[in-house]
Amino acid sequence: MGIGNDMPPGTPILAIVRWAALLWLLAWLPLYIWAWGWQNMLHICDVGVTVACLGLWFRQPLLISSQALLAPLAGVLWGLDVFWRMFTGHHLLGGTEYMWDTHYPLWIRLLSSFHLVLPFVLLWAIRMLGYDRRALALQTAIVAAVLIPSRFLSPQLNMNYAFQDPLLHRAWGPAPVHLAVILAGCVAIFFWPTHLVLMHAFPRPGRTE
Repeated sequence: MGIGNDMPPGTPILAIVRWAALLWLLAWLPLYIWAWGWQNMLHICDVGVTVACLGLWFRQPLLISSQALLAPLAGVLWGLDVFWRMFTGHHLLGGTEYMWDTHYPLWIRLLSSFHLVLPFVLLWAIRMLGYDRRALALQTAIVAAVLIPSRFLSPQLNMNYAFQDPLLHRAWGPAPVHLAVILAGCVAIFFWPTHLVLMHAFPRPGRTE
């Protein structure tokens, strides 16, 4: 069975979304690297949008489902921090300070608005294609693979919280221990609960109507 054979009949909008995802990736990826540098692509959210676009292009429920574990919460937190900053002048959670960095053109900063759109696209896609139950294992592996090189970047960047956690702003022991704590926190607090919700809300691939 070839790639894309599990596309439900009568859903031509999937073809539009597929091409939109490809065009977005081809435009967004080089622009982001040009503006922010290659190391920025180690951000879990940026890895996520890349994997999600590939999943949409190849119509692969596993790739789409894995990023559906991350995108909704990331979108809510990103949007909350941005709008809080807009209305109060202060960041509620942090992590979106770059949106007010005038060293970069506004249109480059606005590319990060994918955080608000991607969750809806992914939830719609798994409604059409099904939710793959292997998503939790894949997303855990992706985050683990991203955390390791993040530790080799500057501690000032604190990429993916590889040096300090986002709540207490502290390190949890030597590098292997700290990274294990961050990974376990992602799974226990974010991915696992979302996995349970999606597993009950959406059918398996191949069982969509």
